[in-house]
Amino acid sequence: MTTLDRDETQAPAAPPNPAAAAGRPLPLRVAAPMAVAAGLALLLAFPPYGVWPLAPVGVALLAAAAHRRRLRAGAGAGFLTGVALFAPLLAWTNLHTGYLPWALLSLLQAGYLALLGAATAWVSPLADRGRWQWPALTGLLWVGQEALRDRTPFGGFPWGRLAFTQDGSPLLRLAALGGAPLVTFAVAVAGGLLVTAVWRGWAARRAARPEWWLAVAVPAAVAVAVGAGSLLTPVAAAGGGKAVTVAIVQGNVPRLGLDFNAQRQAVLNNHVDATLELAARVASGAQRQPDLVVWPENSSDIDPLRNPTAGARISQAADAIRAPILVGAVLLGPGPGQVRNAGILWRPDTGADMAQLYTKRHPVPFAEYVPLRDVARMVSDQVDLIRSDFVPGSTPGVVRAGPAVLGDVICFEVAYDEVVRDTVTGGAQLLVVQTNNATFNAAEARQQLAMVRLRAVEHGRPALMASTVGVSGFVAPDGRVSDATGFNTREVVVRQLRLDSGRTLATRLGWWPEVALAGLAVAALAGAGVLRRRQRVVPG
Repeated sequence: MTTLDRDETQAPAAPPNPAAAAGRPLPLRVAAPMAVAAGLALLLAFPPYGVWPLAPVGVALLAAAAHRRRLRAGAGAGFLTGVALFAPLLAWTNLHTGYLPWALLSLLQAGYLALLGAATAWVSPLADRGRWQWPALTGLLWVGQEALRDRTPFGGFPWGRLAFTQDGSPLLRLAALGGAPLVTFAVAVAGGLLVTAVWRGWAARRAARPEWWLAVAVPAAVAVAVGAGSLLTPVAAAGGGKAVTVAIVQGNVPRLGLDFNAQRQAVLNNHVDATLELAARVASGAQRQPDLVVWPENSSDIDPLRNPTAGARISQAADAIRAPILVGAVLLGPGPGQVRNAGILWRPDTGADMAQLYTKRHPVPFAEYVPLRDVARMVSDQVDLIRSDFVPGSTPGVVRAGPAVLGDVICFEVAYDEVVRDTVTGGAQLLVVQTNNATFNAAEARQQLAMVRLRAVEHGRPALMASTVGVSGFVAPDGRVSDATGFNTREVVVRQLRLDSGRTLATRLGWWPEVALAGLAVAALAGAGVLRRRQRVVPG
């Protein structure tokens, strides 16, 4: 055997450097601006901008920027995307609390996209092995990242999920099949198809292949088909169930900002007075008699169970309107230095119905309670502005109001899948989101309303959002919004709704779609690790 023969026989089956086998990443001078552009595209997909087609574009830009990079560089690309997305998306958190909480929260959320960027770089060898693997991997990694971010630390912060960009998109209908995780997966797959079309089409064009256009056209057509095909997904319409008339009272506050707490009596009076005005219109025949009235979170920050004056004012409103009122109240106790954020049903003639009281299950860390207070104080003494920790409730917000069974969730809880689903499996016929946006702005309120739209489709239920200052409104089971109010205004809206007791596939499946998709993401990471080890082995 000649030396040449021996060299050919012992030639490695694969180069020791995986990047050499797969090709090179984009130059850093291209990838870095692309990662920033990815975050900005994702930002514009969220309300108040609502350019939902930009969500897959943002996914595609990040996938391209991180592809074939080293793990640290991939993490850097993801972090740039995260900062460009979350810093402006969460800008409403610094309106009245200063820059430090906003900066820390934005950087924390960006850290999860850094993990996503590193994971994208890690699975690059798998993505390079087949045209259709890249879109699937992109979808799985996004679901896995959100599953982690939604739960850690301190219960997670699901704001900014891909699914919440799609409130005006055909992909919203997929929520009825697999909830928010399936919508996120579809958006990310569409983004993966876009990057596949451009990346492989460019490579085929450079190689002067005459069929290069197929490499572009086929994945792009499939991406369009993903959106168009979702229109075939059946969603619940306004059902033929019992009709109820519901009034939302948005009483407004004297001044926006944290000092709304110093205006507690004025805020309560605003909601009482607006309800009395509604009662007068009902008595005159100008307005339909409501079966139920919903006040927002913090409509009574004076504990009406312990303060006779506050309780008497709410009773005055309930007696005048002749309908139960779901009151958002801050209740003292159960222990010293503790409070509860609650929705309590207040009935005409009899007052507070203690059997129909929901306590918020997911208080917001560093806003409604301070974990690790001594450590947090070292970072900022502003944590001491929170003098009393809110105690979480232990049962789902199923409130039996007589004319309807309500699924009550409070403020940010609408972002958490299981908190909402638990009310539906508990018998809720109408989803109610009580919220207080007085410390934020209209952008935050509209982002929250987008979540309500997804929940209505996900569970096939009519829904409503009642805010102190706006935006309030009703949402049909197919996601359409009616009677949306303005921001920082005093308004009362009344609408007849049809209740529904059926269950969508998403409701029945619960968290299993997310478990399956996140499990496949872990399997993909493990598979990429095996492939990388094999590529490092040089036989001989």
